[in-house]
Amino acid sequence: MSAVRELPPGIDELLERVRADYQRIEAREAYDAAHAGTALLVDIRYAALRDRDGLIPGALVVERNELEWRLDPRGSHRVPEATGHDLRVVVICNEGYASSLAAESLHRLGLHHATDLVGGFQAWKAAGLPVTS
Repeated sequence: MSAVRELPPGIDELLERVRADYQRIEAREAYDAAHAGTALLVDIRYAALRDRDGLIPGALVVERNELEWRLDPRGSHRVPEATGHDLRVVVICNEGYASSLAAESLHRLGLHHATDLVGGFQAWKAAGLPVTS
């Protein structure tokens, strides 16, 4: 008799599971936290999107494939902003999907205050928050 194999989750279910483990942040709250110095905004969009749509002033640009290496406080390739595991990181992608998976990955590195921006860069822009070209 063969064992019944459970199917792995689809991406929608995976996102739901990942997002259940932390509180996501809205654009205005992210803006306020960054300006208060209580959060580090990290833009993981690839260069073509940044060139097309602009940048969030003050956000650290770290492309997704380098994120864990740059933000691991114990890593040899960390950025100066990666000051400790208590750092509140707000990951920003284009629309708020890839950033959820990235935030979950940061949680696995011990950055338990990592979160992501609901709606991503597009929500930031739609909220009328600052963008530079």
